[in-house]
Amino acid sequence: MINVIISGCNGKMGQVISGLIEKEPDMKVAAGFDTSGIQKNAYPVYVRPRDCREKADVIIDFSTPDSLEPLLEYALFRKIPLVIATTGHTQTQKSRMVRVSKSIPIFQSANMSIGTNLVADLISKAARILHEGFDIEIIDKHHNQKIDAPSGTALMFADSINSTLPDKYEYVYNRHSKREKRSANEIGIHSIRGGTIVGEHSVIFAGDDEIVEIKHTAMSRNIFGRGALKAARFIIGKPAGMYRMSNIINQTQEQT
Repeated sequence: MINVIISGCNGKMGQVISGLIEKEPDMKVAAGFDTSGIQKNAYPVYVRPRDCREKADVIIDFSTPDSLEPLLEYALFRKIPLVIATTGHTQTQKSRMVRVSKSIPIFQSANMSIGTNLVADLISKAARILHEGFDIEIIDKHHNQKIDAPSGTALMFADSINSTLPDKYEYVYNRHSKREKRSANEIGIHSIRGGTIVGEHSVIFAGDDEIVEIKHTAMSRNIFGRGALKAARFIIGKPAGMYRMSNIINQTQEQT
């Protein structure tokens, strides 16, 4: 039996994870962490991770960036693999993750959807071919409760594109303050927030007389939950280090 701790257990994604694990015969939720301290499910909930005494094989984090430090301290002290699906971390927090990953395995992704990560691979390949003569724009759409903008996935897509280009492009967020033509070496990133949009990302390569658009639409939060469970199964037993969804995709390709 795989014992899971859910960080951010009372949030929307925390409750999705709880529901999905209930249907997994070889998984159960040992405990949850949440700043509210409210017990919504059968498992115990702790405000402070250090107060948790339940044994766990993996932690899945869908909380907030503010919860990262106590979570890393707990995972490091208990030597528990950690799946981080929270977005909006600062560069300092990301560096802290890397340092902790030298002692425990950490799986981190701005988006836990397998489909989204395949899109990231597709757009990096497209950018290698289309970056000359094509302008690149990214649009992310989410519900009106999402805090960070642009989304972590939009930034992941931009980074995926930039990693393949011979010259690094500048990220330009909206253009309301710039009254000038766009430069050739920029990636425009735009955010839309409204209603109950789960998540939609479009990457546009606009050239002379033609447009190539690669798009991913999330119809339900379950896709992120299923991806997180896949990541949890993957990381258990792995040596210390930083892992990404690309590791799962590569493993799947090797097995087929």
